[in-house]
Amino acid sequence: MKINSARLQQHFEAMSLIGKIGETGTCRPAHTELEKQGFEIAGSWMKDAGIKVRIDNFGNLIGRLEGKNPNLPILMMGSHLDSQPYGGRFDGVAGVLCAIEVVKTLNENGIVPERSIEVISFADEEGWRFNKGLFGSRGILGKLEEGELERTDAAGITRGQALKDFGCDITKFKESEYKPGSIFCFLELHIEQGPILDMAHKPIGVVSGISGPLWWTVKLKGMAGHTGSVPMPIRKDALVGAAEIIIAVNEIATQVPGNPTVGTVGTLNIFPASRNIIPEEVTFTVDLRDIDLDRRNRYEKQLRDRIEAICAKHKLTYEISEDTKSDPRYCADWIKEIIHTECQKLQLDEIELMSGPFHDALALSYACDYGMIFVRCKDGISHNPLEYSSYEDLALGANVMLGTVIQILEK
Repeated sequence: MKINSARLQQHFEAMSLIGKIGETGTCRPAHTELEKQGFEIAGSWMKDAGIKVRIDNFGNLIGRLEGKNPNLPILMMGSHLDSQPYGGRFDGVAGVLCAIEVVKTLNENGIVPERSIEVISFADEEGWRFNKGLFGSRGILGKLEEGELERTDAAGITRGQALKDFGCDITKFKESEYKPGSIFCFLELHIEQGPILDMAHKPIGVVSGISGPLWWTVKLKGMAGHTGSVPMPIRKDALVGAAEIIIAVNEIATQVPGNPTVGTVGTLNIFPASRNIIPEEVTFTVDLRDIDLDRRNRYEKQLRDRIEAICAKHKLTYEISEDTKSDPRYCADWIKEIIHTECQKLQLDEIELMSGPFHDALALSYACDYGMIFVRCKDGISHNPLEYSSYEDLALGANVMLGTVIQILEK
């Protein structure tokens, strides 16, 4: 039994037109008309696969294939259709479209599962619009944080208002939450978003786990002054302090060659941002990730110590706001074994690797066992219009997922 690769390709090509920017780019923000258009076309493919479709109050698109025993915990699979503002065609989309294709293939072959299957496109996995991701996947588990609906986007629109405009009822979140134990396991297929598979010349990887992201917003406060008259020794230049901290992030993350630790400062805002005023305030983000929690904790302490020392040196005050702090989450061994077996059936010579980026599977890992399949992406490029995975590799990944689902349904 194999998926229909030509049909899968057609679905990718059709989805790539929604929110298209340039030749190969995508901008499909969460809770917007563009995401709704993506939901409409994906929902039509779900219905064609024999799936009953709904959009819940968190803005998740959910398709359900009813099993023979609807009281059994469900097999859930999927990813997301929202994109980065300057993103590619495959991030998230691969997991949703391949899951739909798997269910379509089961339906075409007359397979009615014992347990129900749900295919889901989670709302706002990316997190850039409201600076907080995994919204839909955390929402269904009752894991939203206080104040999330008051978060605003660049236009000043709150998430609460965006959800209302999307057609969701934010007073009925409880109705869209899943009861503990109602999800048997979760599967997610995703492009790797890194270079390991491409460098190894392997189309498919089995994910071992997802590294734990630590996200900070750091604010440094100094003293503004005229750049032409304030002597260097008495300055309180917030940007100089920020520059040293940025270097410290890189030094800490790279102190042991070969470790998978990564550290990034991704945004930098300067006040008052004039060429002849000493920067008084600098706000920037820190992203520190590792699959080893003890090591990440050590590096976090090192970075806090460096920030304190650098700010004392430059007579600055500082604030650190913790935006996200997640533990590394490991895939279930039994699901990994099934994925390995299915890869070997297809003679894929797969490798096992960790995921540096987080995915909706990270949120689901707190509710059930999970497994992930990675598909090779060219040069490891992602969150970029140059992001590319071949349709041949995506079809291989979908076939691995199909075999994995069939084995899981026998459990």
